[in-house]
Amino acid sequence: MYVPDEHMISTTSLTLRALLSKAVTRTGLDRLPSVLAGLTPSAKALAVVASARAQRGVTLVVVPDDRDVEQLTLDARFFYGALEGASAAEIERSVVPFPAWQVDPYRGMTPHFRIASARANALHAAASGGARVVVASAAALLPLVSTPERLLASSIDLETGTSIEPQKLADLLVDAGFTREDPVDEHGTFTIRGGIVDVFPAGAAEPVRLEFVGDLIESLRPFNPTNQRSTGALDRVSIVPLRERFDDGEALSVLAFLGRAGLMIVASEVEAVVEQIERVHAQLTESYDDAGSRGHVAAGPPDQLFAPTDAIVARLKQAAQVNELALEDAGIDKNEVDGLVT
Repeated sequence: MYVPDEHMISTTSLTLRALLSKAVTRTGLDRLPSVLAGLTPSAKALAVVASARAQRGVTLVVVPDDRDVEQLTLDARFFYGALEGASAAEIERSVVPFPAWQVDPYRGMTPHFRIASARANALHAAASGGARVVVASAAALLPLVSTPERLLASSIDLETGTSIEPQKLADLLVDAGFTREDPVDEHGTFTIRGGIVDVFPAGAAEPVRLEFVGDLIESLRPFNPTNQRSTGALDRVSIVPLRERFDDGEALSVLAFLGRAGLMIVASEVEAVVEQIERVHAQLTESYDDAGSRGHVAAGPPDQLFAPTDAIVARLKQAAQVNELALEDAGIDKNEVDGLVT
């Protein structure tokens, strides 16, 4: 089997980077007009990434539904990595998906762990300054969230030599939404046994065992939850909250949360996005009223859980727009862009 050497891979990457950079410069994608139309899905991703690289803070791209989130995230990560020459880890930190809850809280349902984890990870990445592009579905913008400061207060990076009382770490994990279970074999769980803390962070492939000497972390080792055997060693593990809304403190909209660090909004197919927001909000309101009529209200009223839709819609209509339907006055050589990404 033929395997290209590192020099060839590097040359190919540099060539692709040069081609994409040239296309971005010639088409002006780093300076998005108010409306950019006639784009394929891949060309939309390139436009978003090119614009984000020219901006400070976070670029939020809003798409109609979660299927669009998945595809645009994949495409945007490809272009971000190609243009930045970034590592896989850097790409995952910089371009993050932000899906909707996909459940009705008034029917006693809570978001699946995978969804809750993805949302919390995106908010944490934005609050800590790591996120450059957040890809959100329309309905994902509805729930109110806690402030960036409150989210970061329940986050911690642990490494060899970190000083923290094991019980204080356990308290932080509970506040972050982790549950105490023994053994630790599922994401979002932890246990403490004397000077040992086992924790399974969101997004980790395996749980991690922290061994303490007094209040000092002596080692961090991933382990196989089936046989409890160590599978290596780690320099650091990051604990990101599994919650986006805490009982104490202020609640604000996702747009306000992201706006704390500077925000550019790009709406993909804005009419479909607005329609989806209004449809989901109407469904939730109807569900709340129905639950109230039956005396089985499982959550607070919509105005306590969700941001006002009129404010969200107003912001989206003012945002830059990327669309598939071609417009004569889009002002971009779309043929050159589509020729590179299709």
